[in-house]
Amino acid sequence: MNSFLYKDLTINHIIKKGLKNSYISISDEAEVVLKTPKVSQTFIQNLLLDREIWIRKRLDEAKQNMPIKINIEDEIHLFGEVYSIDMPEATKLREKLGKIRISTTQNIIKCYNAFYKEYSQDYIVPRVKYFSDFMGLKYNEIKFRKMRGRWGSCSSKRVLTFNTELIKTKKELIDYVIVHELAHLKHMNHSKAFHFLVDEYLPNSKLYRKELKKTRFSTF
Repeated sequence: MNSFLYKDLTINHIIKKGLKNSYISISDEAEVVLKTPKVSQTFIQNLLLDREIWIRKRLDEAKQNMPIKINIEDEIHLFGEVYSIDMPEATKLREKLGKIRISTTQNIIKCYNAFYKEYSQDYIVPRVKYFSDFMGLKYNEIKFRKMRGRWGSCSSKRVLTFNTELIKTKKELIDYVIVHELAHLKHMNHSKAFHFLVDEYLPNSKLYRKELKKTRFSTF
């Protein structure tokens, strides 16, 4: 891959001999990626000129929705905000970090992941119980694990699983995911009846769903 400037834009160009067409995409890190077979510079310049408006629009969207990055051993990410690791809520994390024998990045991230899982359990379980009683829907078990691409799930065995990354989103979005998964206890699909049930308990569910789709998993 080589990079070059097109006006004020950095283009990451990947040449693949087997490609029949050329493709432009915007990565989650707001980078422009151009994939082409072996073509002339004139072809590339014309392609970028033709797609420039689309590229800039998608770049703006990507920059607005980029994952939040934190400085490990200095900050934590909770409820859509970044806080100092010195805050009382991070006491357990500081304790975990203090017990590390070999301070490698991998070991530090393990401490963070364990902290987020514990924090998720402490915060989300009571919220699930609250909405479960409110909606009159009973589950069998609650599980937590780190997932990529899913905020939560509901199995046919009435087991609710929540992504430990969910604790990093806004509280209203956490409630939306909880109600969403509880609603699957009654409707194991995304039918009109399912969405009506979610809307019944969260009138702003459409707005929450739209915001959640734009939310990216945070990174270190």
